[in-house]
Amino acid sequence: MHWLMVLDFFGVFVFALSGGFDAAKNKLDLLGVLVLSVATGVGGGILRDILLGVNPPLVFTDERYLFVCLFSGLLVILFSRYVEEYLQWVKIADAIGLGVFAVIGAQKAIDHHLGWVGVLMISTLTAVGGGVIRDLLLREIPMILIKGEFYAVAAMLGGATVLIGNEFSWNEQVTAVVAVLVAVSSRFLAMKLGLSLPKVR
Repeated sequence: MHWLMVLDFFGVFVFALSGGFDAAKNKLDLLGVLVLSVATGVGGGILRDILLGVNPPLVFTDERYLFVCLFSGLLVILFSRYVEEYLQWVKIADAIGLGVFAVIGAQKAIDHHLGWVGVLMISTLTAVGGGVIRDLLLREIPMILIKGEFYAVAAMLGGATVLIGNEFSWNEQVTAVVAVLVAVSSRFLAMKLGLSLPKVR
C-alpha cells in the first residue's frame, strides 16, 4: 500500500472519530453518529476529488474509506458514555486529521500540476471540508470562521510546507511528516496561546 494511502486512511479514521464524538456530544441517535462520522471522515476528500476532476471521487470506488468511517462511528457508539472524558482527545484527533488531510490535499494537487495558489486552496479545502460539513449538519458556526481557532491557517502552513519540500526536491515521506508536524503544532500552539488572526473593526 502506498504511503500516501496509509496516511489518507489514518486521516479519515481520526476525522471520523472527531465527527462521531461531536454527534454523541450533541446526543444524536445511532444513525446520526454514523452519518457524522462518514461526513467528517470523507467530506473534504470528496470535495477535493470533485475539484480535481476525479470522477467518481475515490471514496465511491474504494469502499475501505467508508468502512473506516463506520468503524470509527461504532467505536464512538461503544464508548459514547465516556464522551465528556474524551473531549480533549477529540481535539487532538481533529488537529492530527487537519494536518494529515492538508498534506494529502497538497500532494494530490501537486500531482495534478496545480500552481502554488491551487495547491494551497486544495490543501486547505481537503483539511477543513469535512469539519465544515460536520458543523453545518450540527447547525453550528464552522470552526474555520470562529475567532481564535486558527484552523484554516494551520492547514495552509501544512500545505505550504509540502510546496517547499516539493520545490527543493525533498524526500516525499520526510516532507509529509514535517508538514503534518507543522500543521498540528501550529494548531496546538494557537489553542494553547489563544492566537488568532486580527478581527475586522
